[in-house]
Amino acid sequence: MTEPSEDLVAGIAGLGERLKDARKSIAKRIIGQQQVVDLALTALLAGGHGLLVGVPGLAKTRLVETLGVVMGLTTNRVQFTPDLMPGDILGSEVLETAADGSRAFRFIEGPVFCQLLMADEINRASPRTQSALLQAMQEREVTIAGIERPLSVPFHVLATQNPIEQEGTYPLPEAQLDRFLLQINVDYPDRATERDILLKTTGADDMQADPVFTADDLIAAQMLVRRMPVGDSIVDLILDLVRAGRPDEAGAPQAVRDAVSWGPGPRAAQALMLAVRARALLQGRLAPTPEDVAELARPVLIHRMALGFAARAQGVDLSDVIDAMIEHALSVEAAA
Repeated sequence: MTEPSEDLVAGIAGLGERLKDARKSIAKRIIGQQQVVDLALTALLAGGHGLLVGVPGLAKTRLVETLGVVMGLTTNRVQFTPDLMPGDILGSEVLETAADGSRAFRFIEGPVFCQLLMADEINRASPRTQSALLQAMQEREVTIAGIERPLSVPFHVLATQNPIEQEGTYPLPEAQLDRFLLQINVDYPDRATERDILLKTTGADDMQADPVFTADDLIAAQMLVRRMPVGDSIVDLILDLVRAGRPDEAGAPQAVRDAVSWGPGPRAAQALMLAVRARALLQGRLAPTPEDVAELARPVLIHRMALGFAARAQGVDLSDVIDAMIEHALSVEAAA
């Protein structure tokens, strides 16, 4: 690993201070859930999308709205429902008649033309509508009526999903799940945090977050993340971890061979490489460590793998399989 240049060191230090301010601003409206906030910031700093999974009432929507304000991004929200159509997200062409009687088509932009799109309860829309986001999330452009239309820069999707109320929902296709950099599981707060929530959110005043970044600042931060050096040992650890999740891979742990139907592809390794850099940046470090890889393995991999039928019937937990993969990859690196 090459030593970081002086300007890179200064840039990381300055960005670290601004990220501290961003966290403080977010904390005005989001009480607790520090890991969830950090993972959402990691997704944005890495230039990716995030899927927030949790039961209703855990401030998922509030978090996305707050991130839009703090990061200085133009934000749109789409409430996904079974009758939502692709044109409701992407936009459509309408035929207009001018004063002189001439007619022409005019394109009306849909809510996807923003910098931060909140896709609320994304699994409630039909597969046809869900697929409308595929090109947007991967290529940052959409094709409508044969014309390619670029989206705003930066462009991020933060989607929410309710994991318990599955009646009338459509599971996200694997191709779309793979477009999400991270799956962020939002759990119940502990008792002390929930007490703070009660006291601070049921009064007359509602705290407002303050802008800390602009869109240009976020783009600069994303470029800084990509410039961060990564040691060869971390690169090898990422490769060992991702490849250990493929049941047909030589040397895959037995837990993977017994339980996993299909494992993560190369995009998972790319996502993990960017995410560990972003996490290091959030913590004010100049390079990622094995701890970063271990901490981000679940959010990066859990939606990019699937258990076989027998494993599901036996109640195997995919998180436990990923833990076995982490242990395997760390042991391989330790022996190298």
